[in-house]
Amino acid sequence: MACITRPTMLQRLTLLLDCPLVIVAIFISGIGGTFQYGFGISVVASPSTYIKELVNQTCIRRYNVYIQEWQLSLIWSFTVSIFSIGGLLGSLLAAPFLAIVGRRNCLLFNNFVAITGAVLMLLSQTATSFEMIMVGRFLSGINSGISLSAHSLYLTECTPKMLQAMVGVTIGTFIGIGKFSGQLLGLSELLGAEDRWPWLLGFSGFTAIFQLVTLPFLPESPKYLLLNRVDEPACEKAMMRLWGNKDHSRELEEMLVEKAAHQNIQSHSVMELIRERSVRWQLMTIIVTFISLQLSGINAVYFYSYDVFRAAGIHEYQLRYSALGMGMCEMFSYLVCFMIIDRIGKKLLLFAGYVVVAITLVLLTITIYLQHQIFWVSYCSMVLIFTFLFCFCLGPGGVIVPLPGQIFTQAFKASAITVSWTLNWTGMFVVGMIFPILVEHLDSFCFVVFLLVCLVSALFVYFNVPEMSNKTALEIAADFDRMHSKSGRSKGEKTDEQSCDVFKRYETKF
Repeated sequence: MACITRPTMLQRLTLLLDCPLVIVAIFISGIGGTFQYGFGISVVASPSTYIKELVNQTCIRRYNVYIQEWQLSLIWSFTVSIFSIGGLLGSLLAAPFLAIVGRRNCLLFNNFVAITGAVLMLLSQTATSFEMIMVGRFLSGINSGISLSAHSLYLTECTPKMLQAMVGVTIGTFIGIGKFSGQLLGLSELLGAEDRWPWLLGFSGFTAIFQLVTLPFLPESPKYLLLNRVDEPACEKAMMRLWGNKDHSRELEEMLVEKAAHQNIQSHSVMELIRERSVRWQLMTIIVTFISLQLSGINAVYFYSYDVFRAAGIHEYQLRYSALGMGMCEMFSYLVCFMIIDRIGKKLLLFAGYVVVAITLVLLTITIYLQHQIFWVSYCSMVLIFTFLFCFCLGPGGVIVPLPGQIFTQAFKASAITVSWTLNWTGMFVVGMIFPILVEHLDSFCFVVFLLVCLVSALFVYFNVPEMSNKTALEIAADFDRMHSKSGRSKGEKTDEQSCDVFKRYETKF
């Protein structure tokens, strides 16, 4: 096959600017998509004291009972963790909804769940009911679980192949924006005050309303229209709206090749995905990378950051601004990833990201252990914390999130995304449960557990994952097959020849 010159960064940015509706889709799908996930993670940290007071007030007014400290801690822990339980349920519901109602409509209807949860949390103080916060957090989790899958799938399918790697980074970027927004709005000068914290919890409802009003003006994803609904005219119309009045015959041809390769095949269930040998290595890639999202040490670094900042002499009332600095570091990292991912490639970013993160965790373990013995070591720990965040978001954080929608063909996408985010939510819940125990028994040496995960993930990516940038799902499948087949390159070449034969069958259409 002929060698195609890789477009420069400037050419890709020019192409993106020539697709203004794709830019609009990035923002609209993001603000009601992965933004909700990031916001839900960070929003409860600031009003935690006020929520605990509401729990006490509710029990006194309703039962005339003063609850004990351990009971309050148990209720608070459940209020925080129920978000993950809702997210897990949302991930399991995402696949059938995505297949039945489509990518855009799934995002659209999901906003009603977010609005309901936000209203319950907004009225919780007025009703003197902490249970309303629990239910609201549970519904917010369901919304986040569905939106993570729907947002990543909708956006990758609405983007030209040449821009998919670059635009895919924005999916993770909106997670960072959501976290930062929760931290920023949680300041006492904004919505983190005693009389305004319910508005902070209910803010996600406003972003859901924004998406509910604006999303209907965007088309359904072209790939869904062609491969799921078998509506070629609607697909071409959607491509013209999203990508401009140009010749899109190549993109349509590639979709038709995928359609021909999976003729008369319906969307596969999760169990069918697990049993299917032809996508075994793609599934293994998803399992390893999504487990590493939660077990890479990101939560441990955030946990120890406050101790490090205190040891560096930062006053208690200034710690919240340090957290804002960490949020800004995340967003800057995603921006850098957005600019370089096509030049460097996803595989190298993943591998190098894991390796540097593991090295950073080794150094961070040493500096945190020594920070009370040598005064200047705490400043080294601060630098390492920001280094960790930068490398994590630049590599795994920016690359992994859109991966299921890019390396699986249409028949497996919805199930693959369900598996991916189910692993993510399960990992979040497990880490939330066992992390305090790790800290209690291992202290700063808990980082050793996470760095081992990073090293194993790095080795897996290096030996088992091909480069994935600027390739269709069929091309990536052929590369996986070539890398892991016993016959090596010859089998891969055969796969390429078969793909070319399918292309030729459709040349007369264009």
